[in-house]
Amino acid sequence: MVNNENSKEAPVVIITGSARGIGFEIAKTFAESGYRIVLSDINQEGLEKAKAQLDTLGVTSVTCVADVSKAEDADKLTNAAVEAFGRIDTLVNNAGVTRDGLLLRMTEDAWDLVLKINLKGTFLMSKSVVKVMLRQKSGSVINIASVVGLMGNAGQANYSASKAGVIGFTKTFAKEFGKKGIRSNAVAPGFINSDMTAVLTDKVKQQMMDQIPMGEFGNPKDVANAVVFLASEKASYITGQVLTVDGGMVM
Repeated sequence: MVNNENSKEAPVVIITGSARGIGFEIAKTFAESGYRIVLSDINQEGLEKAKAQLDTLGVTSVTCVADVSKAEDADKLTNAAVEAFGRIDTLVNNAGVTRDGLLLRMTEDAWDLVLKINLKGTFLMSKSVVKVMLRQKSGSVINIASVVGLMGNAGQANYSASKAGVIGFTKTFAKEFGKKGIRSNAVAPGFINSDMTAVLTDKVKQQMMDQIPMGEFGNPKDVANAVVFLASEKASYITGQVLTVDGGMVM
């Protein structure tokens, strides 16, 4: 059982898009490492359920409903974390959406929405939180990218462009703030067991697995472990990097 209830010195992490899925797994894994958790999502009911699960583990956590694509919400989330815990040690930009479709059929709205949440949201949250980290002279920002941001994927022009943008943003952020004691890295998951992959046919799953040298999909915990490592002191000399969690699919 995790218990950080009495530790006012425990590090603090914000995880966007953390009501469920990979985001919530990241939150649980940070909790196991003794962090105080700020859960954020647009889904208030989902956040309440996520917090209730963390409460059963004895984890100190707060929630904040926020749309990361809006600057006022990004600042609201940052302020909520500081008001609750007095500092922010790590930001995980996990919130993201997909609106897949072949380029010739992709609507402008589908393009704009994915870029707004995935890329603009990363920009707005990082810009807001880094002001706190500059005062602390320390911090780590970890962005959830994707292997499709490295290699592209048919039917995902908007998503792959957004994640490629996240990777470029990660590297630029690292160069701007490295001398200030603030690091930035990205984690690029490959095919991960999730609600999305669960509905695929066995044939499609096999086609996907054929691209993976390790011959199996990853799990949300694999992604979470990579994120927590990059936030830790064990990664204190690592910045501006992209860690692929993909079973060797992209080399």
